[in-house]
Amino acid sequence: MKYRLAVLFGAICYGILSTIVTKAYSKGYMLGEVVGSQLTTGFLLAWLLVLFMKWKEWKNGQTKRDAISAPNPSWKQRVILMAAGVPTAVTGLLYYESIRYIPNSIAIILLFQFTWMGVLIQSVGQRRRPNGIMLLTLVVLLGGTLLAAGIPDQGFAGFNGVGVLFGFLSAISYSIFILLNGKAVPSIHPAYRGAWMITGGMLFVFVMFPPGFLVNGALLDGLLPYGLMLGLFGAFLPPVLFAIGVPRIGEGLTGILGAAELPVAVILSAVVLHENVSGIQWIGVLTVLLGVMLPEIIKRKGGSSEISWHGGT
Repeated sequence: MKYRLAVLFGAICYGILSTIVTKAYSKGYMLGEVVGSQLTTGFLLAWLLVLFMKWKEWKNGQTKRDAISAPNPSWKQRVILMAAGVPTAVTGLLYYESIRYIPNSIAIILLFQFTWMGVLIQSVGQRRRPNGIMLLTLVVLLGGTLLAAGIPDQGFAGFNGVGVLFGFLSAISYSIFILLNGKAVPSIHPAYRGAWMITGGMLFVFVMFPPGFLVNGALLDGLLPYGLMLGLFGAFLPPVLFAIGVPRIGEGLTGILGAAELPVAVILSAVVLHENVSGIQWIGVLTVLLGVMLPEIIKRKGGSSEISWHGGT
């Protein structure tokens, strides 16, 4: 249960982010500043956690061999973990950029296309076509997406093409993140795994957007609170919680529990940002959630052993 709760809370944390980012944009901060401050905060928190755990173990009299760094990861393992953290940063960049062009409630729906995209990536990787249950699930997901996006109410004319493109690309990146998260050096302690993954994501963003905010005074001029919130709920807690839970519960159940991100983001968009979310859109949200849960529900009721979701069996 504790591993399921870890993944669930990680997904809820992700659902909070879009509202914070929108508030930061309203204050005039740019994409590189928002994502850079988020990952910088997450980097500091992650390595502080590692140092705290090392200190706690040392204080309790444990030997160096028993510390969380043992077995000490090789540089090859560290590079693998840092590479696995890059999709997290890419997802943030693409998702946050989409929010600049389209409402939060629509951006999160587009991000949630990672569900069926994960199926396609897995099918291509295994050179195996999705079975009937998966095809039914994809139909439910796509139908729910059309409803949740408000297509029956307003059609396609009101959507910004650039924002939609970034939203879909963020879904691709997020599906890759989930596929890699449970497979990247699972033998290493979750705190250490999370720290190295955040490090890789931060370095990638700093290459794309040099961290001028660290020296130009932007942090103390109002960016710091947003960076702290985004770092805590976006860069630090979810990767650590996913690193704890995903290897234990599998990608299938992770897909279900990760769906909590969707209603949290839509509710906050409606309540905090006062975005209009119609009844049809709420029906669409519930349909998408049903589509995410459908494969695992059928599997647990004795369905085909071939049912899978994001690499689960």
